[in-house]
Amino acid sequence: MQEKKGNHSLGDRGESIAATFLQGAGFSIVERNFRCVCGELDIVARDGRSIVFVEVKCRNNKAYGPPQLAVTPFKQRQISKAALVWLSKRRLYDAEARFDVVAIVLHDHDLPEIEHIRNAFDLAY
Repeated sequence: MQEKKGNHSLGDRGESIAATFLQGAGFSIVERNFRCVCGELDIVARDGRSIVFVEVKCRNNKAYGPPQLAVTPFKQRQISKAALVWLSKRRLYDAEARFDVVAIVLHDHDLPEIEHIRNAFDLAY
């Protein structure tokens, strides 16, 4: 159970880093950690007129490859379903939207390595 707590803490840290990074890039954070039956959205942001659903993946190292590899087709479907619920609840049926991934690798006593992948995937069913 301790490991789960550590992963949750790593995820929270990654999401905070990603939110700060996105704000620095001119994004407005609309919501964090939206949850529904279908899944979870880490960050919902605005980039100009676009609504951006951001999946954040954070790791301590690259032993298992880059973090973005964890955004599998299954995960893409979950994110897509949650995004449709989010849009529907706000009646934003015709909103311009996209899916981005922010991949973060934390390094001891060094700045995190951050990769922002715009349009990382399309709406998946």
